[in-house]
Amino acid sequence: MKTKNMMIALALLTTGTAWAEDLPKDSLKVVDIEEVVVIAAPKENRKLRELPTATTLLSQQDMQANQVQSVKNLTGIVPNLFIPDYGSKLTTSIYIRGIGSRINTPSVGLYVDNIPYIDKSAFDFNYADIERIDILRGPQGTLYGRNTMGGLIKVHTKSPFTYQGTDIRMGAATYNNYNVSLTHYHRISDRFAFSTGGFYEHAGGFFENMTRNNEKVDKSNAGGGRFRGIYMPTSNLKIDMTLNYEYGDQGGYPYEYTGVTQGEETRPEYIGKIANNERSGYRRGLLNSGINIEYQARNFILSAVTGYQNLNDRMFLDQDFTEKDIYTLEQKQRANTISEEITFKSKPGNNWQWATGVSGFYQWLHTTGPVQFGQEGVRSVIEDNANEQFENITAGNPRAPKMHMNINNQGLAVGGSFDTPILNGAIFHQSTFNNLFIKGLSATVGLRLDYEKLKMDYNSVSDPLNFDFSITMPGAPKPFLTCEGLEGNASFIGKESTDYLQLLPKFALQYEWTKRNSVYTTVSKGYRSGGYNIQMFSDLAKGGLMNSAIEALAADPKLSAMAATIESQKKELPQVSKATQYKPEYSWNYELGSHLTLWEGKLWADLAVFYMDTRDQQISQFAASGLGRITINAGKSRSYGAEASLRASLTNELSLNASYGYTYATFTDYIVNKEDKDGNLTVKADYNGKYVPFVPKHTLNIGGEYAITCKPRSIFDRVVFQANYNAAGRIYWTEQNDVSQAFYGTLNWRANLEIGDAMISFWARNFLDKDYAAFYFETMNKGFMQKGRPAQFGIDLRCRF
Repeated sequence: MKTKNMMIALALLTTGTAWAEDLPKDSLKVVDIEEVVVIAAPKENRKLRELPTATTLLSQQDMQANQVQSVKNLTGIVPNLFIPDYGSKLTTSIYIRGIGSRINTPSVGLYVDNIPYIDKSAFDFNYADIERIDILRGPQGTLYGRNTMGGLIKVHTKSPFTYQGTDIRMGAATYNNYNVSLTHYHRISDRFAFSTGGFYEHAGGFFENMTRNNEKVDKSNAGGGRFRGIYMPTSNLKIDMTLNYEYGDQGGYPYEYTGVTQGEETRPEYIGKIANNERSGYRRGLLNSGINIEYQARNFILSAVTGYQNLNDRMFLDQDFTEKDIYTLEQKQRANTISEEITFKSKPGNNWQWATGVSGFYQWLHTTGPVQFGQEGVRSVIEDNANEQFENITAGNPRAPKMHMNINNQGLAVGGSFDTPILNGAIFHQSTFNNLFIKGLSATVGLRLDYEKLKMDYNSVSDPLNFDFSITMPGAPKPFLTCEGLEGNASFIGKESTDYLQLLPKFALQYEWTKRNSVYTTVSKGYRSGGYNIQMFSDLAKGGLMNSAIEALAADPKLSAMAATIESQKKELPQVSKATQYKPEYSWNYELGSHLTLWEGKLWADLAVFYMDTRDQQISQFAASGLGRITINAGKSRSYGAEASLRASLTNELSLNASYGYTYATFTDYIVNKEDKDGNLTVKADYNGKYVPFVPKHTLNIGGEYAITCKPRSIFDRVVFQANYNAAGRIYWTEQNDVSQAFYGTLNWRANLEIGDAMISFWARNFLDKDYAAFYFETMNKGFMQKGRPAQFGIDLRCRF
């Protein structure tokens, strides 16, 4: 009997407890979800809110009140956190405290049930079975390594040892949205419990494409399932297994045209409209699985977490975003990732608490990304550019003959096949010395050695460029010299590799004068790995085709007299390594904060101020030609700011919460050489003092809940009203800070009618129908914007039995 009780206690201490709806209805104090819902943490020795770091913890009730259905819904809820919506699940770019990433490597890490998600193409998934979300702000590199320099998000699913029964949810909303999910939780014995379930969701779409008969751009379908099993063969051993799969097929990229960025407007009738001639979309299959083994010895706890992830996706993009047949991109990724983390940590209660371990992962990633030029693309991107170069030869001489290239291709494909494997390994240790000199004073020292090896095998070959060339004298009706049947080729085949070795230290002092009341200061280093811009090969191929065509002309016997002049138009192409590789990004974060529990537990306050220096900041932008989005390093930047979060229970019925974040992020060393459309150096662009793009200066969340307990014999047991206002801004979209989104906010509300184990909810998102920009970018001298979603209303039904 004693062993049985120990196993049940172990399950409760390491997996979680009650439903959010089963949390205490009494609101005399703010509920500590770290006590009510205890989560297994392989690396931390104490509760997150007791650590010297800025944290936000969201329970099921918090997620329901704020209508959090995926990671992108966290924008505005967490201080200084912003996740722009790029129009598909492919890209989840999370910005915290001025640190973020639009493409390639993430700057904020994600763990689900203690398993790392390496690729941010997997970050946006369904939250149907989520119990709690923890957000840690500031670099977490000492314990969690690469790509956590902005912070860390930890997602936890429900434990079948403490959640019992079957949960059914159904919902419907305006814009033809509906969803359904079913999850069953079953404890077979005191040794084994499991949960299994699935979901399906459909979105009818919000935005219309005028070029394709006003069809919905962003309609989508998604479905999947999740299994979790927990087995405890002995009182001190737990094996936690997870397996989930999700498939989604969505239209995407509802980018409306905003006008030319320089010069005279040529498409005024398309301003404010989506006008892609090709249907864009994203399709993804995502499999995640893992085993978490935890062994509790007499003096330490051993955790071994093994993860596996398979990602298979396809993005098709009308990359000119116009009604013209210029060029499209079809990118496919096949990734397999294996990760392992082994951690030893001390048991709680000692003055010396420590955690040490090793971690590593290997990712196989194969990407194909062919660019297909349409007929108009061949003319405008390749032929017109070539003829402008020939015009430069005779510029200023009206009597000079006119040279003209005529391309015969009706279309042109630039192939791309890339293997970019990553090997990462690390060893880390962190010690905390409690009651140092005086009671309540603690010091934390940590260090991580992180090694990473990157490789790229590339094969990018274009179709042959078939063209004719002619020379015509001024005023002559026809050419006096013609060269026909010429051909140009471009081929880039080779390998690149690089590696990085990083030391990631952390230092912290904390003073806790009473339980749950502390002040701390932290210094930590963050690091985001470098990589390769595989989309740059389209740009390289374009230059290679032009150079090959010039060589073919110079070799033609008819043009022997002009060979040297023609040869002079060749452009020197950068080396592949220089054109594609971007460097790691580094940061030092200095933070002062406090966690307070006041008013006999009725008021919680979390406060922090920070200063962050960043070197080699990774910035995403379109290549000068528009052929692909790339990452570059932007020298140095700095950000400083403040954060405040408050939770208060004013009465048994009324509770309020508010959070505010302020970030002032600017470039301090970012000067680049700007080129004109012909590739000639013009003037240097000085961005020093400019705001870092995609970083809102302010984030704000104000929310409240009012719960009415109904009288006996009433239809409902409780009626709960929830409302929250999320705001962010100003957000600059470009390095030159000439386009921005002003401070804006959206109002959301929800009304829950509860009866027994059933609940019906009425809700609204963006209730006031606020018009705002969710994303903006520029390419090929044109601006494009994705608007935020309009007002939406819905109803949810939930039943548990």
